[in-house]
Amino acid sequence: MPLAAIPVMSGSDQAAIGALRGVLAGVESRVTSPALRCRQTAAALWPGAAPPADPRLWEQDFGTWEGCAFDRLPDLGALSLADLAVHSPPEGESFAAVCARTEPVFHELAGRGGRIAVVVHAGVVRAGLAFALGSVPAALAFHVAPLSLTRIRVGAAGHCTVLDVNRIAG
Repeated sequence: MPLAAIPVMSGSDQAAIGALRGVLAGVESRVTSPALRCRQTAAALWPGAAPPADPRLWEQDFGTWEGCAFDRLPDLGALSLADLAVHSPPEGESFAAVCARTEPVFHELAGRGGRIAVVVHAGVVRAGLAFALGSVPAALAFHVAPLSLTRIRVGAAGHCTVLDVNRIAG
């Protein structure tokens, strides 16, 4: 079962939406984060269809850091990926917590079979990569671009193969 994870659009790039819509034409099932930008991206990809939203697919809660400009965030120093994965922003959640929250969704989606599209923010795409790789820290090494496609094939025994990361339709 290929699972397509689509990070949300950061603007209204209709050419990219059209190209991505073509690549996703054969998906049998769709789901999105309840976040507004995710629902807007899904609406642009599938006009007239409203994929169900799963609250477990929310982006990472950055707590008091939410909305802060990058240059205003505290310098955490040199952290290993393992340390970064378990670090929680004040009043927020760690990336490891995001992975724990989303992993049951990925298992449920894999159990459906067929081709499934998931419209989510980049952090949840990384959580899907953590699911596929079997490593939370390793998933933090990936940059995830807006309106790109990350595809993961989940086999019958639950073994995963990452087919694409940051694929741009076109």
